[in-house]
Amino acid sequence: MSRFTLRTAALATVFALGAFAAHAENPMVGGAAMFEDKNIVENAVNSKDHTTLVAAVKAAGLVETLSGAGPFTVFAPTNEAFEALPAGTVDTLLKPENKDQLTKVLTCHVVAANALSEAIGKMIADDGGNHPVKTVGGCVLSAKMDGDKITLTDETGGVATVTIADVKQSNGVIHVIDKVLLPKA
Repeated sequence: MSRFTLRTAALATVFALGAFAAHAENPMVGGAAMFEDKNIVENAVNSKDHTTLVAAVKAAGLVETLSGAGPFTVFAPTNEAFEALPAGTVDTLLKPENKDQLTKVLTCHVVAANALSEAIGKMIADDGGNHPVKTVGGCVLSAKMDGDKITLTDETGGVATVTIADVKQSNGVIHVIDKVLLPKA
């Protein structure tokens, strides 16, 4: 091989690794790659850990909204988080006659901003360890730090922990959480 060919091959390898590194920045969620150039819904449908959330978003008629320009921060409960609710809760919420209640629960997981974990951590610190977070559903969550993890306390006193932070989307960011956030009754 000529020196030119070797150099070209080396540059191609560097560029390929650079492209891989750019995609490697976003964590995998539910066994699926999450792409910064796809929106929240386009990425969420690929996560095997979020099939209940996706079904709920569809049932509530929020697909178009969460596919929109945003920006949105979505605290995305896993299937296990939904399974931890009292028996029958999810089935009841998914019934057409309960669409308003389902929408309220889901929109208590959405903030109209692009809030990465570093910014949330700074807001928590600036507010003395407890930062109020107003959601698009009108809920007020309490963001705190537990070691190096962000926690969110809902209006019923339930506490969710961010288990995967900063999953960047074209229209915002997803933070995976381990509990469903509930509005006050």
